[in-house]
Amino acid sequence: MSMSQQTDPLIGRLVDQRYRVRARIARGGMATVYVATDLRLERRVALKVMHGHLSDDSVFQSRFIQEARSAARLADPHVVNVFDQGQDGEMAYLVMEYLPGITLRELLREQKRLTIPQTITIMDAILSGLAAAHRAGIVHRDVKPENVLLAEDGRIKIGDFGLARATTANTATGQMLLGTIAYLAPELVTRGTADARSDIYALGIMLYEMLAGEQPYKGEQPMQIAYQHATDSVPRPSAKNPGVPEQLDELVLWATEREPDERPLDAKVMLDRLREIERELGVFPQVVRTAPSGAPVVVIDDDGEGSGELTKVMPGTFTAPPVTTDVDNATRLRRHARRNRAKGAWLVTIVLLLAALAGGTGWWFGSGPGSLVAVPDVRGTSFADAQAAIMAQGLQAQETGENSLDVAEGLAIRTDPDPGSRLDRDAVVTVVISRGPAEVSIPALSGQTEDAAREILRQNVIAVSDDADAEFDPDVAEGTVIRASGTPAGGGEPVDCSGGCTLRQGDSAGLLVSRGAVPDVAGQSVNRATGILTDAGLEVSGETRTEASERIAKGDVIGIADRGEEGNWRPGDVVTLIVSSGPPLFEVPSVVGQTRDAAAQTLRDAGFEVSFSALWNIWPDGLTKVTAQDPAGGSKHVRGTTITLQITATG
Repeated sequence: MSMSQQTDPLIGRLVDQRYRVRARIARGGMATVYVATDLRLERRVALKVMHGHLSDDSVFQSRFIQEARSAARLADPHVVNVFDQGQDGEMAYLVMEYLPGITLRELLREQKRLTIPQTITIMDAILSGLAAAHRAGIVHRDVKPENVLLAEDGRIKIGDFGLARATTANTATGQMLLGTIAYLAPELVTRGTADARSDIYALGIMLYEMLAGEQPYKGEQPMQIAYQHATDSVPRPSAKNPGVPEQLDELVLWATEREPDERPLDAKVMLDRLREIERELGVFPQVVRTAPSGAPVVVIDDDGEGSGELTKVMPGTFTAPPVTTDVDNATRLRRHARRNRAKGAWLVTIVLLLAALAGGTGWWFGSGPGSLVAVPDVRGTSFADAQAAIMAQGLQAQETGENSLDVAEGLAIRTDPDPGSRLDRDAVVTVVISRGPAEVSIPALSGQTEDAAREILRQNVIAVSDDADAEFDPDVAEGTVIRASGTPAGGGEPVDCSGGCTLRQGDSAGLLVSRGAVPDVAGQSVNRATGILTDAGLEVSGETRTEASERIAKGDVIGIADRGEEGNWRPGDVVTLIVSSGPPLFEVPSVVGQTRDAAAQTLRDAGFEVSFSALWNIWPDGLTKVTAQDPAGGSKHVRGTTITLQITATG
């Protein structure tokens, strides 16, 4: 243990009566990470402890708590799990899963640039994790190689959601403009705003670094690098590494467009494109698993040599016993003697067989095997035809029935004994005739989960298509069957199976499954609402409708227009967004000529505020008269606008 480890006062301490600190893993600007033992659950965990000098800083405290809340909302295999968050005295801490391994930064330092399979494997995992975050409305805001963990067992996860924010709280000014300058999107430098596309920009820079072996922008001062982000276009990584395929070049350029609207909408969109590229290149993420004993072992190739792939297989070996062809003289003599003895035995056998042949012929055809007759093959024929064929052989036919999916009703499935069997004349052959598919009783499928309904149908040998029909139903939980119907295999009217039905094996069934409620996009930007609805499976019309709204800001989405026909929305339907034109305008009443109080009351009843010189408050109302107003009567303004009155005395 190093001196710094020995002098760390937390080593050996029991935090919150539960976590025994074992050793320090890493130290950052905001916190130190230790490996600890959770005494309650008897497992190793990573304990992230905020530095003591920051504990009084509310900004850093909120960042620390935000990391726990953001990560806890995500249940994804490519996001580092946060188990707990708490306070022990003045010490704030997080409890996370412990992943022994290295960061992507360490791999890049060791290997400089990565191979295409390595890059695709890591990017696929990071994008999967970030897609879950973006789907939950969380922007990471600090995507960089230091926050990508490569575990020894092959798992790849993104962590450190300390800067994460909900997408609705996306401004970043002053001390909130945090993150690493090398991965900072242009809009963060110029406008201080961040959304999912800012994470996409950082991913593009990181993808460039993995492929090219260096970051695209370099400078002595951070502001030089920031200026390059805001003004320059990221070059193609193939300029540094000619082995980079054009598709990955284009992915880098797409992700690092200076204008956010030109980039992928979020990590899911970028992941979909990466998966297309994987298919085009024939290069797929390398799966790293712990192999069972005796099986081939898959390991990370981290020595910088060998195949250059992210993973390699160490095949098992086997040995065979030696074989020799040398024969000594004694063996040759023994073989010669055995051959001579065999010749003599064959001569005796042949004589005995010839002697018995004449007597055996009569027995064979009289009462031996020669007197038996073969069962004919009558499969696929009617019982009448089968009976005729069997009787022609001197045998008797007996009918029995059995359900069958493969043989049409009324035709023979098989015989007992099987065709070709030899029987005594007049023996009985059982012919098994198909009764067609068996009837099955299907329980109520409405209210079942889709998986449960499919399993019920599978067990009853009812075919169901891989893609169930779906519709959005706010009253039925997502993934739950709304309706089900069965269709006879031979044709005929469908049968409603929502509340249960009787079908025959081999029939087919259709399911209508709920997608839950249509996503609520009120208050979202048009682009964000379009993305949310598109991800949900709906198409968004290029045309929008506008309506006034006191609740929704101008330019944001109020909701979607009603469906043109009755029934629920279905995936693939085209929806029209209703966009706010801002608060409604109301006509200002004309109060010129009215007394002070009458004019004020008229305007307030219409929803406007009133202003006039305070000196008129001491004047009797009956001796006042409004001579002018601003804004003028008949003009239109939002409610709450202040109307200024000019008043004169009449007495």
